[in-house]
Amino acid sequence: MLPAHLGQSPAMPLPIVIIGNGPSGICLSYLLSGNIPYVKRNAVHPNPILQRKLEESSNLSILDQDIEYLSEGLEGRSSSPVALLFDTLLRPDTDFGGTSDSVLAWWHQPERAVPHLVLGKNLPGGAWHSIEGSMFTLSQGDWMGLPGLPFKDWLSKKKRGFRNNRATAGDIVQYYQYYVAKNGLKKNFLCGTFVTSVKRLSTDSGYSGQDSRDDGSVWNFSEQQQDDCKTDHGSLFQVEGVVTTLSGSQPFSLYADNVVLATGTYDSPSRLGVKGERLPFVHHSLSALEEAVKKKEIGPMSDPILIVGAGLTAADAILFAHHCNIPVIHAFRRKVNDPALIFNQLPKTMYPEYHKVHQMMKEQAVSHPGPYGCYVSLPEHHIVSFTEDQKCIFRDKSHRQKIHNISMAFVLIGSNPNLSYLPNNGVDLAIDCEQPVSSKRNPVDVDPFTYESVHEKGLYAMGPLAGDNFVRFVQGGALAIASSVLKNVNKNPP
Repeated sequence: MLPAHLGQSPAMPLPIVIIGNGPSGICLSYLLSGNIPYVKRNAVHPNPILQRKLEESSNLSILDQDIEYLSEGLEGRSSSPVALLFDTLLRPDTDFGGTSDSVLAWWHQPERAVPHLVLGKNLPGGAWHSIEGSMFTLSQGDWMGLPGLPFKDWLSKKKRGFRNNRATAGDIVQYYQYYVAKNGLKKNFLCGTFVTSVKRLSTDSGYSGQDSRDDGSVWNFSEQQQDDCKTDHGSLFQVEGVVTTLSGSQPFSLYADNVVLATGTYDSPSRLGVKGERLPFVHHSLSALEEAVKKKEIGPMSDPILIVGAGLTAADAILFAHHCNIPVIHAFRRKVNDPALIFNQLPKTMYPEYHKVHQMMKEQAVSHPGPYGCYVSLPEHHIVSFTEDQKCIFRDKSHRQKIHNISMAFVLIGSNPNLSYLPNNGVDLAIDCEQPVSSKRNPVDVDPFTYESVHEKGLYAMGPLAGDNFVRFVQGGALAIASSVLKNVNKNPP
């Protein structure tokens, strides 16, 4: 049974459609469902300046206050002022090792709920479904929780605790699905959807921001299309795609006043761009390694597998292969002591398994055989090409070439967002509109206090697309968007 929204007309649009059902989309749905944050009575925040600001409007919800004013002057591990604000309200002194409770109380006010729909390919949890369940999170377990239901409280009910203050990916996925069910959000989620197109059907309201696009924007459509979709709501977005249910797949089309992009950056793996990279034994995901082991396509007696990359996904692949006694050749471009290498930025006591990999990378270089069997490290090496007879040609720092036989290759060098459902792949929305969207180098250009695109009014971006890459900080985007939408819906807020 498909939601009635999928058969709607432009005359009855949804106030908001969220594309992506990971932690960003889940958190925003929670706020839009009438869960309103207030400061607890008699709560004292350890930041005295923020405490004084909170006291000035203690009778107002955080969503109805001036978020820019509250965020001013906050410092922390995010560049987003609203992300820092929401994080310090939820976890007041966590970066200093403190354990103070949240200063927020959540009031369910259904009369303030904003109808919305959250679209996602998988069950709620987004990209967490693609991570092997036994893998540990990089962030502390406490930081993976969403508003109103601390993750540690949920975990304690399962009679379990954290290991080195971290949680497994499997626990995280279960927690997010439980969170959606517990908070009555299921009615807002439509899973099994693949969005193929998001476009604006009327441009009466123009664009916001000083750097708005001109009339030649790829977001503008013909006069006939605009006339067909003019409603009392002004500018509308049309979202099209395919939804798959037990009875099969069918196209859908729905209309919304506002659209939120929350699809993350894990859809499109980065590629080396070398000859032979499309050969069938070359893969670009950790799940492909897990599948190959499960099908016994590789094992202890196979030729070595090649793992390319020096990030945490590559490290997870090495740990997995090491556990299965599969021989590994590990190639990466950086020096092992490069400060930019993620292993050189992680505390050893909290991340012992990643420091084990880093130790292997240092001690097991091919020119210095070390104590770790079935593993060879190739620092400062580039891949030249792959050959059809399952060989890989490398180039070292001295530009000498060498060849290794391999059984399979796993190129794990990061990923990029797949924004093919947007005009021009979303490039026109980025900070640098000449380059593809990238969470680290070129995120979607948004207003820092509303997360609305500075180029397209009514279009929002959150999570990695807006440059927020950790669960604890993506929630600030949800706060900013919910505040913006609620203020637009209610022109006379409390």
